[in-house]
Amino acid sequence: MDANLTVALAVAAVAIVAMLAATIVLLVKVFRTRALLREAGVPLSNRAAYWGALIYVVSPVDLLPDPVYLDDIGVLLLALRSLHAASAGAAARAGSYGRERAGSRTSSARPRSVGSRRRTS
Repeated sequence: MDANLTVALAVAAVAIVAMLAATIVLLVKVFRTRALLREAGVPLSNRAAYWGALIYVVSPVDLLPDPVYLDDIGVLLLALRSLHAASAGAAARAGSYGRERAGSRTSSARPRSVGSRRRTS
């Protein structure tokens, strides 16, 4: 075999392994994110983006041929960004709801100042 062909095949193999590793890492992140978002109360449309990304990754129909995982990685990244934005919105809604409830509980109570204690002697 020619030395240039060997180098080209080695570079291609490293690129394929790197893309496969990146795809696996992103897929693991999507699975972990799914459980957290279900608990956070993320809207169905954002969860549908998650499922759509998973179906696209495992489907045999791709925009680019299968040895090139750039389209799969891109779809997973878009799903993760969508889920991240939705979780941030859900957290903000939950936080403001918690602050409103806490404010309504403490607003009726009169704050005590430290210097207003009476001495009983």
